[in-house]
Amino acid sequence: MHGTMLWFNLDKGHGFIDTEEGERLYVALSGFLPDHEPKPRCKGLEVHFHREADEGETRAVEVAFVTRPQAQRARMHSRGGGRGQY
Repeated sequence: MHGTMLWFNLDKGHGFIDTEEGERLYVALSGFLPDHEPKPRCKGLEVHFHREADEGETRAVEVAFVTRPQAQRARMHSRGGGRGQY
């Protein structure tokens, strides 16, 4: 199946995927395939996944990003022509 990451909280280890059918599926950190773990700012990225029913609740498993999330580079805020004042 295909869907879009709604959000993922790295500290809590879970988030939600919006499916093509408009359903929201729970996804845990353990539900991602190796080398496809979520990174900060993965909201809105397309994912492939499978559904799994566990104790009456459906969740996403074997989640993989179609386009890998890019690591965000730190931005330096400076004053005075690009030289930081500390």
